[in-house]
Amino acid sequence: MLDLFRFNSLAVTAGDRLVATLGLTSARWQMLGAIVAAERPQPVAWLARDLGANRQNVQRIINDLERTGLVAFAPNPHHKRAQLVVLTDKGRRAFQSAMELQEPWANALAEGVETRDLETVHRVILTLRRKLEGDEASTDATPAQGSRK
Repeated sequence: MLDLFRFNSLAVTAGDRLVATLGLTSARWQMLGAIVAAERPQPVAWLARDLGANRQNVQRIINDLERTGLVAFAPNPHHKRAQLVVLTDKGRRAFQSAMELQEPWANALAEGVETRDLETVHRVILTLRRKLEGDEASTDATPAQGSRK
């Protein structure tokens, strides 16, 4: 686990350096990615749940992204106070630019590592993540884990 913690710290630091010229951090880049990956605009609580993150931390990052014009808030027809987070054109361009920077960086990082080894690591991480997510669900950690409407 300590190796995973260290790897995560190094990856976040490298990500921060990679996207700094875009006015992003790894956390902001991750948030833009979560918005892009969502099937439709979501409120902050749903984004936090999807990321396995604290809602207050996600709200802070979303507020930063909104101040810089990368996201906007839209009315939520299902809930008056829980506005939907939508990516702006500027946000979409910033995310695309980050992904363009990420591709050669990730390829260089993976250089010399066998594809099958990377596939194995990916499968193991997904399996462990699902187990951890199952543990969290079984403890009924947050009421926001209910069904989406």
